[in-house]
Amino acid sequence: MYQFIDGKLVSQSVKDRIRDEVSELKAQGKEITLAVIIVGDDPASRVYVNNKKKACEYVGFRSLEYALPAETTQEELISLINELNDREDVNGILCQLPVPKHIDDKAVIAAISVEKDVDAFSSYNVGKIMIGDYDFLPCTPAGVMEMLSYYNIDVDGKNCVVIGRSNIVGKPMSMLLLHKNGTVTITHSRTKNLADITKEADILVAAVGRAKFVTADMVKDGAVVIDVGMNRDENGKLCGDVDFNSVAEKCSYITPVPGGVGPMTIAMLMQNTLKAYHIQDNQ
Repeated sequence: MYQFIDGKLVSQSVKDRIRDEVSELKAQGKEITLAVIIVGDDPASRVYVNNKKKACEYVGFRSLEYALPAETTQEELISLINELNDREDVNGILCQLPVPKHIDDKAVIAAISVEKDVDAFSSYNVGKIMIGDYDFLPCTPAGVMEMLSYYNIDVDGKNCVVIGRSNIVGKPMSMLLLHKNGTVTITHSRTKNLADITKEADILVAAVGRAKFVTADMVKDGAVVIDVGMNRDENGKLCGDVDFNSVAEKCSYITPVPGGVGPMTIAMLMQNTLKAYHIQDNQ
């Protein structure tokens, strides 16, 4: 019988821990601020930004939102980022992706100060993750590791397979599992005999962006399955990369969609913002 890995429960514990610390800092007259930039009117991006704002309110952060029109130029966006970089009262900066096509997202990420890069997308922070000497972790992979820790799922010596090689999830996910002494295989769209590889996984992380891609024949009995996907099925219902109904009975632990990895991403953003405050406060 499988057990749910409840992302809502774990994320709540993270946010409560942060809220307690922020309350103590506020009593000392200190304030933590996250600036969020959104360019254009992408509906999914608006939902994410609103959820981030709610999380800031819950933990006690000040939240600044900069909603820019879709026709904003790259120069105007980077000018705003530079202004926020220079402000001592802003601890974290996040530019919601995707940005409109005329803007180079790599240039935008590079413009954010590495000490305020709470998404951990900059090449500097990614490099620090590679060598295991990091300040910030990308929020989704960090959330996965937090869930594994909460449920006392040991990575040490386990066969870990990651499906997906994105810079946001797949690559950093593999590094975090490696740092915990997992034996890690990264698979992707060009991998041959994928099911033969995934069936060997003690811990399987699906981050491929295809609805119900992982089926029961791809999963080892007793595996831990982490579903990072956020898709719509043929009926328009929210679902993950894992065909939950067929896979769950083979698992020891599995994350649902929704209510699994999703809530963790925002909780870890709050944790990164608190860390950014401490780094800047100790300078």
